[in-house]
Amino acid sequence: MTATRKAYRAAILHSIADPAEVGLEASHEYYEDGLLVVDEGRISALGHATDLLPTLDADIEVVHYQDALITPGFIDTHIHFPQTGMIGSYGEQLLDWLNTYTFPCEKQFADKAHADKVAKIFLQELLRNGTTTALVFGSVHPESVNALFEEAERLDLRLIAGKVMMDRNAPDYLTDTAESSYSESKALIQRWHGKARLHYAVTPRFAPTSTPEQLAMAGQLLKEHPGVYLHTHLSENLKEIDWVKELFPERKGYLDVYDHFELLGERSVFAHGVHLCDEECQRLAETGSAVAFCPTSNLFLGSGLFNLPQAERFKVNVGLGTDVGAGTSFSLLNTLNEAYKVMQLQGARLHPYKSLYLATLGGARALRLDDRIGSLRAGNDADFVVLDYKATPLLDYRIQQSNSIEETLFVLTTLGDDRTVRETFAAGRSVHRR
Repeated sequence: MTATRKAYRAAILHSIADPAEVGLEASHEYYEDGLLVVDEGRISALGHATDLLPTLDADIEVVHYQDALITPGFIDTHIHFPQTGMIGSYGEQLLDWLNTYTFPCEKQFADKAHADKVAKIFLQELLRNGTTTALVFGSVHPESVNALFEEAERLDLRLIAGKVMMDRNAPDYLTDTAESSYSESKALIQRWHGKARLHYAVTPRFAPTSTPEQLAMAGQLLKEHPGVYLHTHLSENLKEIDWVKELFPERKGYLDVYDHFELLGERSVFAHGVHLCDEECQRLAETGSAVAFCPTSNLFLGSGLFNLPQAERFKVNVGLGTDVGAGTSFSLLNTLNEAYKVMQLQGARLHPYKSLYLATLGGARALRLDDRIGSLRAGNDADFVVLDYKATPLLDYRIQQSNSIEETLFVLTTLGDDRTVRETFAAGRSVHRR
């Protein structure tokens, strides 16, 4: 799919580097009156409107947004598609929560018609919240992944997803085997990976629900298919960590289990990482692996507080994840609100420019896609969102008091939600308009 050549005028802000590495002022570009030029689904120019408007052909349509901010599309580096219907389930910590709510909900995805229905709801919720790329857990059923990729292909979205591999410590109706998980994942890789803007992620749920044989098969899939992703969970909950020690007593820690089966690498993303030691952070950095920071679900399930300064110290790539359904919102703006509180509870601060980085370019780097998405540089896919300063009466009034773009950005991440997203574009096409 391609899009008509157009230009979009508004205030424009995007990250160009990690503030932890280059400082706040060098980490972003801001155009108070900017112009974004899109040609056949890609960005062809970005700059001040007064500079670029005279260079445009006379027939190019210019869409002018008043009282709005254009940013790159948001990138969710950890979310569960089959848990859409159980978001906001009450009163459990991680392991009990899985058995009480998650597994019964995921059982339904053996039915392709059900998976098709939820895929439409799930992707529309992402787009309604300004998320244009996501790294997604399916269920154990290939039907779930086929449904999700079919709908994402129709919308021309950039999406990464995979079938869950789970051959123990789960209900019989949700388990596969080491061999079937390998063959079903391989078939899905061959059908979907690299098609349009779609990518596949080998997806063992977490170490306790995979036998050593299955984890070895996951490593084999990565070797046989260079370029696919690895997506799993790591050190989310203290009881979970103790369970891993019981199941893998020969390994020195949770991360070492994955390392032993050669699951660490530049396209490996580990969700949560709440309870990591320095040695584990060092190993993640050495292998180029990334961590998805999921503040809403970590708070909701009482798992703990992610140590972002520790990850920065070791130069671990970090993206932001909503983790729906343990996470309580599809909105990365809302998720950044919670991330700020997580940092405050640890005596640290999350600057608005770092927030923008985590939700956009940081996520792209975690996914090794920063040459295509995450910023608004020329040549990138035209995935962007238009944020409405007047989305609610309170937001409108508060932004009128703002004295700088960084203050405005902070207000958007504190008071913003799906209503703040005026329009979402994927590959230059409008895929959601409020």
